[in-house]
Amino acid sequence: MREIGVNTWVWTSPLTDAGVADLLRRVAGMGFDAVELPLENAGDLDVAVVAEVLAETGLTPCVVGAMAPGRDLVDTSCVAATQDYLRACVDFAAGIGARSVCGPFYAATGRVWRMDADQRNAAYGDLRTHLAPVVDHALAQGVRLGVEPLNRYETSLINTVDQALTALEPLLGEGLGLALDSYHLNIEERSSADAIRAAGPHLAHVQVCGSDRGAPGGDQTDWPAFVGALDEVGYDGPLVIESFTADNASIATAASIWRPLAPTQDELARDGLSFLRSLA
Repeated sequence: MREIGVNTWVWTSPLTDAGVADLLRRVAGMGFDAVELPLENAGDLDVAVVAEVLAETGLTPCVVGAMAPGRDLVDTSCVAATQDYLRACVDFAAGIGARSVCGPFYAATGRVWRMDADQRNAAYGDLRTHLAPVVDHALAQGVRLGVEPLNRYETSLINTVDQALTALEPLLGEGLGLALDSYHLNIEERSSADAIRAAGPHLAHVQVCGSDRGAPGGDQTDWPAFVGALDEVGYDGPLVIESFTADNASIATAASIWRPLAPTQDELARDGLSFLRSLA
């Protein structure tokens, strides 16, 4: 049975050593199999601290990065610092036994700009050049990067699976794949299931939430078709609920969470877990 996980952004941001043990115990106590750990800044989480609580709870770890302002692989002024940050994410993942590090690893989230075809191709070329050394580092560490397409309001560079495949094709393999999020697929793809099929063997990680960015289930998503497509392509990784709290000003603004998406964040997590279990 595919593991079910949850991102700690459901409750807090940033996740640090001070709160990680209590939160992971809560996640495990709810019955989740996996936990998605955002490393928003290098040094927020210590490998030894996190590894100890993972061993205690038995949770399977996943790692995601955050492309905050100033992190960008197509803006030459930001490339070196962004590469260093992504390498830190990879090293953290390797240290805690996570098999992937995922996120929109191309441009700062929220940065949008118009491009003609030639400009887009040039940006994709810059992305490949600047991402390649990070992919090499990930491969050496036994970790796979997963690049996530985002919706049109959060980026103008990679919105769809087809664009991701075009941009990344020469680099795709053991060190690099795609990370897909049902929320963004619902906005940008004509068929989420077909997009999953297009990603095929390159699918490294899957995040899920309702079409309103709340708990999966009872929303407009065709979940049987979504999960059926995952089965078709042989995806054996976890389904991770990624949602956000409206109580944290920075994360609410970044994710455009302007209202509560459930009576409590615990209920959001539990309802999503119950629904995803029912799909199996």
